[in-house]
Amino acid sequence: MGLETALPSDSVLTTSLQRVVNWARRSSVWPMPFATACCGIELMATACSRFDLARFGAEVMRFSPRQADLMIVAGRVSVKTLPVLQRIYEQMAEPKWVISMGACASTGGVFDTYAVVQGVDQFIPVDVYVPGCPPRPEMLIEGIMAIQRIIDEEGIPRDPSGHRRPLNIALSPNYEPRAQPLPVTIGAT
Repeated sequence: MGLETALPSDSVLTTSLQRVVNWARRSSVWPMPFATACCGIELMATACSRFDLARFGAEVMRFSPRQADLMIVAGRVSVKTLPVLQRIYEQMAEPKWVISMGACASTGGVFDTYAVVQGVDQFIPVDVYVPGCPPRPEMLIEGIMAIQRIIDEEGIPRDPSGHRRPLNIALSPNYEPRAQPLPVTIGAT
């Protein structure tokens, strides 16, 4: 890559092993999608060429929990699918991360019914909440970048028993909606 020519031949590079491990872990986050609704379409859009999730080393969607370290819960979760979600989370390798994508996964959204879980954070630890209904692909990429920053800083919080605590990072929207091109009126005038 040309790095060898830029360095003097008698130089020595040193770093800590933990920094190298964190760099490798940050650069190869493998998501496990749990997409159940319209947020899943936005999740798929992040891997397309327009948004290119591959820039962040997270383009390899793993559908085996044993090969994934980032779960993206996109969409509403019903009470019947909750045990499946919990089992997949338990099967993922440590350290593992969770993104709650959209209003339905974070709070139940508009589905305030007995059959829809009112926030997955009641049942699995959530690290990053991505707002929106559905959130734009840029917001999901911002959430993945937030997890990568935490991995770089070795900011994995643990409780006294050694279990990892959730980060509970809530992102704020990074875009401003455009105004309507024409005024909206109701009825014929």
